[in-house]
Amino acid sequence: QVQLVESGGGLVQAGGSLRLSCAASGRTFNTYDMGWFRQAPGKEREFVAAITWRGDVANYADSVKGRFTISRVNAKNTMYLEMNSLKPEDTAVYYCAADPTDWTTSYNYWGQGTQVTVSS
Repeated sequence: QVQLVESGGGLVQAGGSLRLSCAASGRTFNTYDMGWFRQAPGKEREFVAAITWRGDVANYADSVKGRFTISRVNAKNTMYLEMNSLKPEDTAVYYCAADPTDWTTSYNYWGQGTQVTVSS
């Protein structure tokens, strides 16, 4: 079992930056691939980024490629999402997830989410 808690969300102006964190409990954190998703009001949840358990391979949605960076520190049981050049369309609740059955759609463990609001 893994429990995930996101933090770091907030209100930022367009062009600004935020770093989200996902703290995980459980001994098996460093055996799971992990990902970030987001859900904007009235929209379906969408894939943002994913990373292997080693942290050596990452994948990004086209909409965030070049602006967002996913990383993890297994010794701290924490995954991060560095978000730069934020746009109003990045406004959403951001969720971290662990143990995928499919990297871009399906995970077994989810956090509660953290709100990111980008003002224009």
